[in-house]
Amino acid sequence: MKLVLLIYQEYCLRRRKESDISFHFDKTQMGEHIDENRIRSDLRYRFEYLSKYLDFTQQDVRILNSLAPILLPVLPSIVEQIYAKLYSFDITRNYFLIRHDGFQTYQTKNPKCSLLAVQTSYRKDMLSVYFQRVLMQTQWDETFLTYLSRVAEMHTVNGGSTSINVDYTHINLLLTFIQNSLTNFLWNSDQIEMKNKFDIVKTIGKLFCIQNDFFTYHYISPYKAKLSSTVPICHFTKCCFH
Repeated sequence: MKLVLLIYQEYCLRRRKESDISFHFDKTQMGEHIDENRIRSDLRYRFEYLSKYLDFTQQDVRILNSLAPILLPVLPSIVEQIYAKLYSFDITRNYFLIRHDGFQTYQTKNPKCSLLAVQTSYRKDMLSVYFQRVLMQTQWDETFLTYLSRVAEMHTVNGGSTSINVDYTHINLLLTFIQNSLTNFLWNSDQIEMKNKFDIVKTIGKLFCIQNDFFTYHYISPYKAKLSSTVPICHFTKCCFH
């Protein structure tokens, strides 16, 4: 028993020494300064901070570009899976029963072109456009960052629409679901070499972390510099989806 205790004490002492070595740092060395006010008002500055923290580089952008030939052909199927998930719970499906801005004058007697069907089709198109832009964007410049920010803002009451105010709980769940769906599809894809899959999974994770941050920012504190919308306003008077 004494031998076991001595061995344990020696083990603890060795671990303590290793810990002291591992966590030793120069207290006089300062980390990079991040302006807290700027990350709340300057979209580019905020993105650069996120990129440094996550190590999101141009290489990640190239990885996303390389996925376009693989994901774009199956994009309709991916979008359908996403909306099947949204429709699997009444609390998320109910958002599509609300008459959103741009659909106030829409009227039809055709049951196949109901308000629910038309609004859902429109939003599916917008989601497809989002994926296309993310996968094909070669430079994450101010215009593209504004687009990503606007995608987030338009789901809140601060986005210019009086009829849309999606609870962040659903946003967070949906982004995680999409990330997991894409990860599973790409990991099991025969079109990608196994040696590249780990980097792809990391890039997908960084992408959705950045997009989620833009969402949380608008939900917590509306972006002070008002961004112009890049999402077209639609005024439907008849069914144009089939």
